[in-house]
Amino acid sequence: MTRRFDGDTLLIATHNLGKLDEMRALFEPRGITVTSNADHGLPEPEETGTTFVENARLKARAAVAATGLPALADDSGIEIDALNGAPGVYTADWAETPNGRDFPMAMTKVNQKLEAMNAPLPRRARFCCTLVLAWPDGHDEVFEGRIEGQVVWPMRGVEGHGYDPIFQPEGFDITLGEMSAAQKNELSHRAVAVGKLLAACF
Repeated sequence: MTRRFDGDTLLIATHNLGKLDEMRALFEPRGITVTSNADHGLPEPEETGTTFVENARLKARAAVAATGLPALADDSGIEIDALNGAPGVYTADWAETPNGRDFPMAMTKVNQKLEAMNAPLPRRARFCCTLVLAWPDGHDEVFEGRIEGQVVWPMRGVEGHGYDPIFQPEGFDITLGEMSAAQKNELSHRAVAVGKLLAACF
């Protein structure tokens, strides 16, 4: 039996402002106020998992332990078939620099690897999102969403965040980076996962 969430404020265990904005747009129409790690002064836990669900659970549990509040965490990334599913769970790591995350650099790295191996077109890929909603008593619920598409080059669009400018969803001729936030929130991997969560727990 799926547990229902009966509060009106939800802690989203993230410091990622882009992710937070997306979550806010998905939850606030339902009357749920969203807070973040930054609002509670929480550090970013080290993501030591090797799967999306392990990392999402780790982030949710750390926030619950620190605040005593139910918390929702997401781990997401892009899987590229020609790269055997990479960067996958290491999607953000590919963007790490001593001065913070550099996603244009990460997207360039993706393209260079694909070009070096002469990967055939279309270069199939998907965005995956795993959500874990955790409660203080140790219970959690897990929901997954994905969106299929292809990796394109050069980068297109300045909307969204992360690898959005090189990901063209199936059935579209524009990238996520060229879509408005409202359009993206109707079809993104995060929107799919949040839709399952809302239907089951809210």
